[in-house]
Amino acid sequence: MPGYGFIHDKLEIKFLILYIAARVIEPVPFDTMLDLTLCDDAIDYFDFSECLADLVRTEHLDLKDDKYAITEKGLRNSRICESSLPYSVRLRCDKNIADCNRKLRRQSQVKASHEKRLNGTYTVNLSLSDDMGSVMNLKLMAVREDMAKLFEERFLKNPEQLYGKIVSLLLSDEEPEDGPENFI
Repeated sequence: MPGYGFIHDKLEIKFLILYIAARVIEPVPFDTMLDLTLCDDAIDYFDFSECLADLVRTEHLDLKDDKYAITEKGLRNSRICESSLPYSVRLRCDKNIADCNRKLRRQSQVKASHEKRLNGTYTVNLSLSDDMGSVMNLKLMAVREDMAKLFEERFLKNPEQLYGKIVSLLLSDEEPEDGPENFI
């Protein structure tokens, strides 16, 4: 049984879904759209699922690679209908969308992956970008897959710290103890 909330019918759920889809910075999967839409206690899973499918069928939303994106038609209708959503729902929704957009932006700016080489070792690819473009692309060799995964995990926790340490080392005037000729 739906709880008490401000959204009372399926048309309002559709307005809310379009409102959300118009504000996320990139296409999102079903679960993310569901989490963002359940900002009102009166919405339940089954009504949401039905409304989302209707919006895809009527071409207000596009479903590609299991991600939902708003279409031009959906954007036009969202602009027209968004004022009919209760103000408190829009406020709560805007806060949740801002959090979601921060996470999406972060995911697109920090990437880590690994691939197996022919010799049995692994290449770990670590990259950090900002709004202007690439900040760092680093490829490392790892002898085992568990090491490659550990490199990725630690990089993803704080890529800026690793970048800062690399820059500090590169800008340092100190020579290695053995001298540069003994490095290789």
